[in-house]
Amino acid sequence: MNQQPAPPRAELISRKNFWPFLLLTTLFMLWGVAHNMTDTLLAAFKRIMSMTDFQTSWIQLAFYGSYFCLALPAAIFIRKYTYKSGILLGLGLFAIGSLLFYPAGMMMSYGFFLLALYVLAGGLSILETAANPYILVIGPPETATQRLNLAQSFNPIGSVLGVFLSKVFILSQLNTAEAADRVNMNPEQLKAIQAEELAGVVSTYVGVALFLIFVWFVIKVVRMPVASEIVEKDGIIAGFRRLSKNKNYVRGVMAQFFYVGAQIGVWSFTIRYVMAELDMMESDASDYYLASLVLFALSRFLFTALMKFFKPSLLLALSAFVAILLSFVVIYASGMLAVIALVLISVCMSLMFPTIYGLAAENLGNDTKLGGSGLIMAILGGALITAAQGQVSDISGNIHLSYYVPMICFAVVMYFGISHYFHKPESKEKTMAL
Repeated sequence: MNQQPAPPRAELISRKNFWPFLLLTTLFMLWGVAHNMTDTLLAAFKRIMSMTDFQTSWIQLAFYGSYFCLALPAAIFIRKYTYKSGILLGLGLFAIGSLLFYPAGMMMSYGFFLLALYVLAGGLSILETAANPYILVIGPPETATQRLNLAQSFNPIGSVLGVFLSKVFILSQLNTAEAADRVNMNPEQLKAIQAEELAGVVSTYVGVALFLIFVWFVIKVVRMPVASEIVEKDGIIAGFRRLSKNKNYVRGVMAQFFYVGAQIGVWSFTIRYVMAELDMMESDASDYYLASLVLFALSRFLFTALMKFFKPSLLLALSAFVAILLSFVVIYASGMLAVIALVLISVCMSLMFPTIYGLAAENLGNDTKLGGSGLIMAILGGALITAAQGQVSDISGNIHLSYYVPMICFAVVMYFGISHYFHKPESKEKTMAL
C-alpha cells in the first residue's frame, strides 16, 4: 500500500516578504518603547506632582482612551487607502505627540502632558490597527497566529528598552523629597525641583521623536507588499453586523479588553508594589519591572516555538490559569516571594495579546481590517481597568488588594482560551459564510 506524502508545511513568511516583515517587526518594538515608558510615568508623576494612584492613572486613561477613539477612524482610513498609508500616519502622530512633551515641560502642566500622550497614543492606535492585521495577511493563513506572535516577540524588546530609557533618563533624575516634604517647601524651591525632574521626561521623549522621524522616512521609501485582501463594499455598519454575529470574535474582543487591563494594571503598579515591599526608591524598584519585561520578551519567543506543538488556545488557557495562581501569591504573600510572583506574571502574559488577536481574527476574511480595529479599541481596558485598580489601592490603602482586579481579568482570558479550544470547526465555516 502506497503511503501518501505528507502535505508541505505552510511557511511562516516568504523570502520576498522577509525584509518588509523585518521592518514591520521594528514597529512592534517601537510601540513597546512607548507603552512601557508610559507605565513608568505613573511612578514619576506621583513623586513630581505628589499625586494619588488614581490621579496618576489618568496617564493611562489618556493613553488608552486615545487607542479607543482612534482605532475605528484608523480602520476606515486603511480600508480606503493602504496598510502602508496607515503606518505612515500612525508614525507621524507618534512623533508629533512625543515632540509635544517639550511645550508641556515648559508649561509644567499635567494636563498638557496628558494631551501629548493622547496624541502620541493616537498614533500608536493607528499604527497597531495597520500593523497587526498586515502581519496576519502577508503570509499563509495557517501560520498567521504564529507569525503575529513572532512579530510581537520584538515588542517586549522595545519594552525593555523603554524601561531602561526611563530608568536612566527619568526615574534616576527624581528628587528624593517625598510628598510631605514638598508641601513644606516654598513655591520657588518646589518649582525648581519639579522643573529639573520634568527636564528628564521631556528630553527622553524628544529624543524618541527624532528617531521616529528617521524611521518614517525609511518606511516611506521602502516598497511594502500589497496584501491580498479584498475590502467589502457594503460599508462599516454591515461589517460590524457580520462581526457581531461571530461569537468567537466577540469573545476575543472581550478577552482582549480584560487582558490589556490586566497587563497595564500589573505593570503600572509594579514599581509602587516593589517600593512598598522592599523599601526602595523608584530607580531601584524599576529593576524588577525591567526583569519582568526581560522575562516577558524571552517567554514570547518560547511560546512562539511551543505553538508548533500545542494549540495556541490551549497555551492561552494554561498561562491564564497560572497567572491567576500567581496573583493570589501577590495578594497574600509579602517580601521577596510576593515580588517574584509579580515578576513571573509577565511570563504568563507574554503570549496573550498576539494570541488573543490571532484567534479572534480567524476566518474574518474581508472584514480583517475592520475586525482589527475592534481588537485595538479593546485596548481601552488598559485605561478603565487600571483606573479601577488605582481606586482599589487608594480606597483600601493596600496595594496588595488591588491585584484582585487583574486576577479577575485573567479569568476572562482563560475562559476565551477554553472556549476557542473547544470551538467546533463547523462554527468556523458558518463564520466564513456570513
